[in-house]
Amino acid sequence: MYQVVPGGAGGTITDVIPKQKHTKDTRPLVGAGVIGLLLVIAAVTAWCYYIASLRKAELLKTQLLDLNKDGYIIRNQGGSIVFRMDFRSGTLDLDSCSKEEEILRCERTTDRKLKFFIKTVRPKDTVQCYRVRWEELVPDIPVEHAMTYKFAHWYGGAVSAIQHWPISLSGQQAPKPFVTSDIYSNRDEFGGILESYWLSSNATAIKINNSVPFHLGWNDTEKTMYFQARYHDTPFKPNLGEAPCAELSYRVCVGSDVTSIHKYMVRRYFNKPYKVPAKVMFEHPLWSTWALHKRDIDQEKLLTYAANIRKYNFNCSHLELDDRYTKHYGDFEFDPVKFPNASEMFQKLKSDGFLVSLWIHPFVNYDSENFHNLVERGLFVREPTGRLPALVHWWNGIGGILDFTNPEARDWFASQLRSLRSKYGVSSFKFDAGETNYLPWKFSTKNHIRDPSFFTRRYTEMALHYNDRAELRSGYQSQNISCFFRPIDRDSVWGYELGLKSLIPTVLTISILGYQFILPDMIGGNAYLNHTSGERALPDKELYIRWLELSAFMPSMQFSIPPWEYGNEVVEIARKYTAIHESIVAPRVLELAGEVLDTGDPIIRPLWWIATGDETAYKIDSQFLIGDDLMVAPVLEPGKQERDIYLPAGHWRSYKGERFDIKEALHLTDYPVDLDEIAYFVWV
Repeated sequence: MYQVVPGGAGGTITDVIPKQKHTKDTRPLVGAGVIGLLLVIAAVTAWCYYIASLRKAELLKTQLLDLNKDGYIIRNQGGSIVFRMDFRSGTLDLDSCSKEEEILRCERTTDRKLKFFIKTVRPKDTVQCYRVRWEELVPDIPVEHAMTYKFAHWYGGAVSAIQHWPISLSGQQAPKPFVTSDIYSNRDEFGGILESYWLSSNATAIKINNSVPFHLGWNDTEKTMYFQARYHDTPFKPNLGEAPCAELSYRVCVGSDVTSIHKYMVRRYFNKPYKVPAKVMFEHPLWSTWALHKRDIDQEKLLTYAANIRKYNFNCSHLELDDRYTKHYGDFEFDPVKFPNASEMFQKLKSDGFLVSLWIHPFVNYDSENFHNLVERGLFVREPTGRLPALVHWWNGIGGILDFTNPEARDWFASQLRSLRSKYGVSSFKFDAGETNYLPWKFSTKNHIRDPSFFTRRYTEMALHYNDRAELRSGYQSQNISCFFRPIDRDSVWGYELGLKSLIPTVLTISILGYQFILPDMIGGNAYLNHTSGERALPDKELYIRWLELSAFMPSMQFSIPPWEYGNEVVEIARKYTAIHESIVAPRVLELAGEVLDTGDPIIRPLWWIATGDETAYKIDSQFLIGDDLMVAPVLEPGKQERDIYLPAGHWRSYKGERFDIKEALHLTDYPVDLDEIAYFVWV
């Protein structure tokens, strides 16, 4: 290298000498500096991502709920997970989520836009609620959430053919319409009394909004229940003029214990009765012709049945004339062959102190004289186009089903009932059927209904004018109809499938769903062919006696097969228990019935109602409480004259006079209960 010394124009260059090189290479130092700078940048970037992740994690929390892209969990005040819901219809894009006060919102999944939010509501110090809504913006995309039920025991939903308490799900079921069905004929469906409400032993409850096209499925291997909203391949319909965009919305509430959270949910979300049915319905048994005579009833048999009730010195709230007293189904006049002097018959029954109710239904068969008139007036449910009436098949033939969304059809039906009351002095009616499985899969009505079960609701409203003694077997949002609700027909068998063992779980389930005035089915069951335990047409004698004893501790009693069919021993047992029902049970039930109008609390209660932290109490399905102070433990096994009894902590006196003052729950093993006894204990 050379050093240049400047000079004037034409000047000379002098001192031209070479410059000495550095002896050390500086390139490694430069590289190290670059690497260090990159490390600093990486560290700063990682810190920023870490801070952002903390902010996102905080953003996706609201109170005791943690939201992630695939679902959410809810914890109780102690930090334990009590509820988990997974999203099966999409993965949330968490970058689309935001939080404003107590509301979490998300605007899309990983592949589409949607409307999603969770809103926290704290209605009282001991209750925390979360409103959840997932709404699709594209038609015919289902919304599905999967609730894990392995954390606790669950109750509610619907009655079923095989009834357990708590709920016991088996196998795998794809989501299907959650609508009322006749489970005697369709034993794998949901029952005639249902509400989209479930309650768990860990003090968590979920209520699906009534606007949801709700479908329910499950997987017992995964211990999950599938909550789905959809309009495709379903009888649910969107509102007129709206696109079929599915929305799944519900409320999850967490409380301090199972009893208090249920009380909150009932007061907040359920209809309540506005009156108590007739006092005599709670005190004296109802007597029906059905199980004894089936359709082979006539004037002479009815009068003989009534005479025997008096002969054997039994009380009667009213006499129920069941199927079949008309010539054709859909007629509202007595068959003149079977009932040649109907007016005189009613006068005779009235003079003997009997009130009479009649069996009715929503069907008009094609051979009824009313059928063609109703077709011309357009009073039947119609096929989807609305041009033709829809013919339906029910257990007594083929015909039309009245459209109870149509005011004209309601008026016509009501006028027929008024005519029967005016002409014969009929006291009330047994409203049979009403379930949606008797509607076509696709149908139309005068007034649009989104949910098929709303048809059930409309049918139950026809009982309002007769609710002192009326009887219904189906119900949906029908608690305020204020009449007795009867579980579907029982078979004359011992087991859980529509048998004696199903009765307590069924009554407890109906009670949890807000229906407190319960008429258990006929004592001994219906004695149907091939569905009866016994060597003859009558139910087994032991089964009949145990059924009678249990019914005596229900809100009301119903005979059909009379005790005198079994001889004097059973007659005496029946007199004993109708007296116990009137003197011990009815006063308690009537007091509780008055409270139902304000609270909606069950009359028939599970043991956990007074033992909220007791794991054993959550699983007992063969004992129950009347209020808080009368505990009942019937024998439900053939050939047994003893049973194990679970006695909650407290001060109890047995029906034998024994005193139990216990600070902890007590198991009474092989407690003796004779054939003519039922074990019960009164709080002292």
